[in-house]
Amino acid sequence: MDGTVASYPGVITVLLPTTLDESPELPDGVRAVRYDPTVPLPDDALDAQVLVAWGNGSDQLRDAAARLSGVRWVQSLAAGPDAVLDAGFAPDVVVTSGRGLHDGPVAEHTLALVLAVVRRLPDLVRAQDAHRWAGELGGLQPVRPTHTLRSLDGARVAVWGFGSIAARLAPLLDALGAHVTGIATTAGERHGYPVVATDALPDLLPRTDLLVSLLPATPATRHAVDADVLRLLPSHAWVVNVGRGATLDEPALLDAIRSGGIAGAALDVFDVEPLPAGSPLWDEPRVLVSPHAAGGRPVGAGALVAENLAAFVTGGTLRNVVAR
Repeated sequence: MDGTVASYPGVITVLLPTTLDESPELPDGVRAVRYDPTVPLPDDALDAQVLVAWGNGSDQLRDAAARLSGVRWVQSLAAGPDAVLDAGFAPDVVVTSGRGLHDGPVAEHTLALVLAVVRRLPDLVRAQDAHRWAGELGGLQPVRPTHTLRSLDGARVAVWGFGSIAARLAPLLDALGAHVTGIATTAGERHGYPVVATDALPDLLPRTDLLVSLLPATPATRHAVDADVLRLLPSHAWVVNVGRGATLDEPALLDAIRSGGIAGAALDVFDVEPLPAGSPLWDEPRVLVSPHAAGGRPVGAGALVAENLAAFVTGGTLRNVVAR
């Protein structure tokens, strides 16, 4: 689908989740109905042509796909619309994503995780809890320590998944002295940074101090960061995953950390969420667990919904159409 939709005659009903803080400007001929995304849609909302999804559980999305017989377009406010794509909406239903809405918040949280592991904040917190002065983490230190990562200044950072979030993150890393290289499906230059294709990983990763994954969840990216990838990293390297949990082989990561193959990881996303209480990731001292906290703040969501609603009414081209 190219995102161009035929104009719709009559009144259009758009379902807006109560999780959307903003009230988008509605074009003439559009009425909004607010709904709770944590429960099944009410029967009196099933004539809607447009569904805006944000915070909907998988069961609720499947229910919507089955019961919204007249839906023509689903606007997900998530950067990765995999939950909507898996819900079972008919092939002719247009799906648009929230790409761009989370760039700032996710880049900010990613930077926080990167700085936390580089500057050893989890170790500092554990030392504070034990009332122990962690002298090994302070005092006089070499400017360029070998076999350890203690500063972003001069660090070699690889960002896998070099899209709009990486475009916000890379300058922040750059400003702190890091040397940023992107990884994507095709090589070239993006946003002013060199980008290599995945066939260059055997050359790039052994020279990488920090691997940041921003990969979306697709069949092609399932466990992209696996044992083979982790073996390419030097023993002092850290892994930060802020994309999707399905892209990282968690058992392989734990094996790499425990064997000394890599230094550790900071993870915001997991294969199963919430992370089960019995997961060994909780108790691994070289793993920082973040509860899928990078996103959650779709900045500019109201404007995106309003823009796409206007295009939907007039038969224009929707923004952020997802290939199906």
